[in-house]
Amino acid sequence: MRSRTQVGIIGAGPAGLLLQHMLARHGVDSVLVENRSREYCEKRQRAGVLEHGTVELLKEIGLGDRMVAEGLTHSGIYLQFAGERHHLDFPSLTGGRTLTVYAQTEVVKDAIAVGHPIHFEVTDTAVRDIDTERPVLSFTDAGGVAHEVECDAIAGCDGFYGVSRPAMPALRVSERTYPFAWLGILATVPPSTDELIYAHSASGFAMHSMRSPEVSRLYIQVDPDEKIEDWPDERIWEQLQLRLGHPGWTLHEGPIAEKGITPMRSFVAEPMRSGRLFLAGDAAHIVPPTGAKGLNLAVADVKVLADALVRLLVEGKADLADAYSQTCLTRVWRSTWFSWYMTSMLHRFPADSFTSAAEAEFQERLQIAQLRQVTSSDAAARDLAENYAGWPLP
Repeated sequence: MRSRTQVGIIGAGPAGLLLQHMLARHGVDSVLVENRSREYCEKRQRAGVLEHGTVELLKEIGLGDRMVAEGLTHSGIYLQFAGERHHLDFPSLTGGRTLTVYAQTEVVKDAIAVGHPIHFEVTDTAVRDIDTERPVLSFTDAGGVAHEVECDAIAGCDGFYGVSRPAMPALRVSERTYPFAWLGILATVPPSTDELIYAHSASGFAMHSMRSPEVSRLYIQVDPDEKIEDWPDERIWEQLQLRLGHPGWTLHEGPIAEKGITPMRSFVAEPMRSGRLFLAGDAAHIVPPTGAKGLNLAVADVKVLADALVRLLVEGKADLADAYSQTCLTRVWRSTWFSWYMTSMLHRFPADSFTSAAEAEFQERLQIAQLRQVTSSDAAARDLAENYAGWPLP
């Protein structure tokens, strides 16, 4: 079946869904395809911390009502190390910016609920003719019908393993794999903290986050080759107690509803545009979750891309589309740096990362010195807070 649209969008994660919605608000037609089911997309656990700019954008485009009603507003984070726990107050450091804890799954649900047409459970997705003004998106729908959609532009929002990035010629790839992973859990227990705790400890990094007043989200650093079967609930709670423990504070335990291990890596592919194919979100870049940048970076990409496509397809001007890759990559690399900074400061590197015990001790002493600098210097604290709370959207 052959058809025509203005923008073909691959991937029903936050990037693809928000792009479809923003384009529709400007009268730009699109076709969105996703190889997973709607149920899978709405249950997939990912990020949960929204920057100030992301929150304001979601409200501006009409997707913020439930977020405002149910999201948890946070004014900062705790940094814990060497038996100390320090709070960084973001509003006082950034001129009023706050964070909102609202799970990516909820952002996805809100965008799907608008009712824009989406083809779920497609197969054989491919793109061609991206170097022309009429690129083609092809796929087979859930009913087995093959489609070829002629587009004015195609947006690859299909993640690291999608089909979009491999279709881009002459990509430059920069990447780093970290020598540890995160074991994350969702626990049916009220959070034991009012704001996120980032803990540096001799046993490894740990983090206490949350999803709602009834559900806690917690992480511990593990070796990248660990198997989830080797981590029964008792062992997880034991390590969380050890790494997050602090005098006068209690970590409450509860049933673990979900757990999984996520590798830690940085990845940037550039340019993010070739002809009429544009990459956005995880299709172009991945950052470690330590700096809470992944979802927010995807939102920034699609804000730039939506503006560029509206200007190209409605106004007939290509300037923003031509600048898309460089505009996004400036922010991408800043986010990549900040995620590396937070990751390097807080995690315990394995012994085989060093040539001697003295070198390992040197690294740990540097981390403690850096944490003390951040928690004792207004300038250092402001720098962390401004990066974490996020920069204005383009």
